[in-house]
Amino acid sequence: MTRRGRVERTTKETSVVVEIDLDGTGQVDVSTGVGFYDHMLDQLGRHGLFDLTVKTDGDLHIDSHHTIEDTALALGAAFKQALGDKKGIVRFANASVPLDESLAQVTVDLSGRPYLVHTEPEGMAPLIGAEYDTTMTRHILESFVAQAQVALHVHVPYGRNAHHIVECQFKALARALRYASEIDPRQKGTIPSTKGAL
Repeated sequence: MTRRGRVERTTKETSVVVEIDLDGTGQVDVSTGVGFYDHMLDQLGRHGLFDLTVKTDGDLHIDSHHTIEDTALALGAAFKQALGDKKGIVRFANASVPLDESLAQVTVDLSGRPYLVHTEPEGMAPLIGAEYDTTMTRHILESFVAQAQVALHVHVPYGRNAHHIVECQFKALARALRYASEIDPRQKGTIPSTKGAL
């Protein structure tokens, strides 16, 4: 069984290509033009053990918003495509990841229903580097959830450094998605739902 997704998204603002293999080894090739975002997508692939390729050409002369948003939308769509019919998956998973003084707790349900709950410490620095607006983290998750059609709860109960607060979220998300999308041999190829569909 091949669990791969490939999505191309082209608008007047961006051109995005995302490829993902859920059963990879964490090989990542990412280029969005937004350095910190590339770093976060690298965390997602490596800690999720997803082979991930992302190529985005966006209107960075305006700002990074469209580039970040459209990449997240394409990533969510590719992830959903790669899941296929979801037969045999674990479905639910959670992961807690510390990064120095920060902690992220992520719980996911590959339910077919998009829903996001997201909390971060108040008073975060507004920028990481010159291009990454820290309010975009929630928007990345919203965009991913909308296309992947998953229920996602992300909670950062504490942290001081904005880089650490955001990075531990991506690492915990990677682990939770990895565990939830793994094939459970006890499921014997069935859909993990009393409805018979996800």
